[in-house]
Amino acid sequence: MDFRLLEYFLAVCEELHFTKAAVQLGISQPTLSQQIRLLEERVGMPLFQRIGKRNYLTEAGQTLKEHALNIFHELEQAQSEINELKGMQRGRLTIGCSGNHLLTRTLISFHQKQPGISISVVELATEETRAGLLANKLDLGVVFLPLEDEQLVSKELYTEELCLAVAKQHSLAAAEAVKLDQLTEVPLILFPEKFLVRQMVDSYSAQAGVQLQPAFELSTMDSMLQMVRLGVGATILPRSYLLQGSDPSIRTVPIVEPVPQKKVGIVYRKQTFLSTAMLAFINELIRTFTPSGTQSM
Repeated sequence: MDFRLLEYFLAVCEELHFTKAAVQLGISQPTLSQQIRLLEERVGMPLFQRIGKRNYLTEAGQTLKEHALNIFHELEQAQSEINELKGMQRGRLTIGCSGNHLLTRTLISFHQKQPGISISVVELATEETRAGLLANKLDLGVVFLPLEDEQLVSKELYTEELCLAVAKQHSLAAAEAVKLDQLTEVPLILFPEKFLVRQMVDSYSAQAGVQLQPAFELSTMDSMLQMVRLGVGATILPRSYLLQGSDPSIRTVPIVEPVPQKKVGIVYRKQTFLSTAMLAFINELIRTFTPSGTQSM
């Protein structure tokens, strides 16, 4: 089967829109439609069906998509191994992360050691990172654990805890610690429910016998802190993020009884070829979060 046809097919799978896929590929829409029809003739079944104004994958299309993604993944893995044999010092890593702040120190130190490796970091919810790894769109994830999946390998880095963040003029700013039941009347700015940090807040609140209702739901930590600075309310965020800056307008208050906490770790696909660049980055992460630096791979 022509690899070009599979590339065209995957572009349509991604967009589910022939015109947008054609623009992405740099070809005309009639040409793309003709190529997809040719592919359907070769497999002997329709790959897409149109319902109303939208295109959907057929069962055959879904099957071909899964195998096509694996084919291109294997080709990339082969190229990575060949590059290793050639001693190539250049490459690229794409990383999904539950918070870009987690990688700042590692990115700086790694770039100093491996300036030829370019790195793209995408801030994603944990489940989005899982999907990206399984779809071979990410090389590595740094996420909250556990992330249970038989196709993934995980390695623990450290334990993260959640803290309350309030403006310095807030009534709780001088508190040494707070309990979750003290926050029932406080306007809260929290993540939407798909984010693991929000799920942690809800889970620990349930343990404490309270239900916290956010006044606002925002999807980035920067925007949440901006609302706190403006005195709109309080937020609950990872301690590592709150302590990375020295914003005098924000107070960080520990949460106790119970302390909301969860492991943070590295995840990657079991079938992924661990290139020298990827191994070096993983070891750099371990050195960043392990003071002794003795747990390298």
